[in-house]
Amino acid sequence: MSSKSAKTNGRMPRKVVIVAYEGAKLLDITGPLQAFCDARFEDGRPAYHVTLASEAGRPVATDTGIALQTRRLAETMRTSVDTLLVSGGDLAVVLGTAASLKSCLAKYVDRPRRLGSICTGALILAELGVLNGREATTHWSACGRLERDYPKVIVKPDAIYVTSGHVWTSAGVSAGIDMTLAMIEEDLDRVSALKVARGLVLFLKRPGGQSQFSVELRRQMHDARGRFDDLHDWIRTNLDGDLSVPALARAAAMSPRNFARVYPRETGESPARAVEKIRIEAAIALLESSMDPIKVIARRTGFGDDERMRRAVLKAYGVSPQDYRSRFGRPSR
Repeated sequence: MSSKSAKTNGRMPRKVVIVAYEGAKLLDITGPLQAFCDARFEDGRPAYHVTLASEAGRPVATDTGIALQTRRLAETMRTSVDTLLVSGGDLAVVLGTAASLKSCLAKYVDRPRRLGSICTGALILAELGVLNGREATTHWSACGRLERDYPKVIVKPDAIYVTSGHVWTSAGVSAGIDMTLAMIEEDLDRVSALKVARGLVLFLKRPGGQSQFSVELRRQMHDARGRFDDLHDWIRTNLDGDLSVPALARAAAMSPRNFARVYPRETGESPARAVEKIRIEAAIALLESSMDPIKVIARRTGFGDDERMRRAVLKAYGVSPQDYRSRFGRPSR
């Protein structure tokens, strides 16, 4: 037996407790639950033992009406817990969560090695003072409430998930799976996390610094009438061409002056910024899916040279194109 296998065989599954309550969002619970349960040691043994807990330990009805069996929180915390996660739900449900649950949780938040929240569960942690002086995130719709009601929390409204010491917080719903994958990578290794991601048919294990919204989703939200949808499609097929304001105006069948006035009003950003974002998104997609050299990707996406693309990707994602590819690109054969 190799020394690596022997070391793996001696490891015990980490104990994870996910806290649920009436009206909690089903995917906030079952997403991380599935990811943790799919994680395996090298010898095939489960790497985690996951328990669903609630204050009373009875079946808990989620927002979908589906009830989940739980154990009493006080009982699950009698033995050592590696990771304690608080699920989220609609804001009204979270704000109305019984004070007795928060009081119960307060007894245990200092015990686990790692503490975290999914979605709006961050407001429960904030209420307990856990997030004071820490960076944190939550569902985009609740970030304003978190920032206003808990001014000691450093809110990161765009992040998929945030780590601050031993405390982890995630954005809405599916972002809880992204955070869980990052935890698995930290506990095991990148290969193990990618195996879980592939098993769940997740296209990309998103980095914590990635925005809660894709570039295109942000644009669609601003340009609700879709006035420039055709133009954006044209830009994507002409990334290495002339994308100056006059060229964009011609493609949009508008005068340059009128285009320069109307486009920012409709989309919330300048044409130059929109072009750069579309180029970055295209470059990221190629870094994930293709094996083309970075210099080739820079030319294909209109950056011209790899240094210009490197600066743009670094500013947007906090990592260089090479580092991004090494973390999230196709594995080399």
